[in-house]
Amino acid sequence: MYHPTVARLTYRGLLGRRRALVLFALPALLLVISAVLRVFVGADDDTARNVLGGFALATMVPLIGVVAGTGAIGPEIDDGSVVYLLAKPVKRHTVILTKLIVAIGVTVALSAIPTLIAGYLLNGNSQQIAVAYAAAAAIASVAYSAIFLLLGTVTRHAVVAGLVYALVWESLFGSLIAGARTLSVQQWALALAQRIGADGAVTAEVGLPVALTLLVAVTVGATWFAGHKLRTLSIAGEE
Repeated sequence: MYHPTVARLTYRGLLGRRRALVLFALPALLLVISAVLRVFVGADDDTARNVLGGFALATMVPLIGVVAGTGAIGPEIDDGSVVYLLAKPVKRHTVILTKLIVAIGVTVALSAIPTLIAGYLLNGNSQQIAVAYAAAAAIASVAYSAIFLLLGTVTRHAVVAGLVYALVWESLFGSLIAGARTLSVQQWALALAQRIGADGAVTAEVGLPVALTLLVAVTVGATWFAGHKLRTLSIAGEE
């Protein structure tokens, strides 16, 4: 289920200069903002919620997911080098699962950990806000990685499609339209944060059982479909 060579090549591609700049810039910006706010505003729960919910979970996590998810497979499909990878005696679902694991690892490390640190900077984890949003960032990273990995297999414009989804659907429609909130990874993740945080510290539009069910369904479904698409590409490449 996990192939070390595929993982090593994927890490190398993801952490190249241009992608690494984006991947590390957003967490760094979050920590700088949090440190500055702590100095000038002090420990404040509302500020922590606004920064962790409005910037970290709503913007940083999906953007890192876009870069990591699409970057795990998209460039290899675009330049045709995926054909050489698929010519190796490695099962196609192993390739997809390995790339998904790498994308999840990168996204979680660069999303959940900075969110946790930022939460402690902002309010010292008062009302469990830092831990709640860090857990939400971690679980959202899993779903985003699967969704954007799928996009990387179905379109050459995966980054653009991912940005539209992350910034328009999740951030814009998800904040304005009630129905869209129910179908939002951000809201599903907030359901977990709501359970972890103190009463009233975090609110979500979706109940936790429904949120976890949808998270699992989307992650498994996207991963399966990405594997199916990769098998189709392998056949085309061999022909």
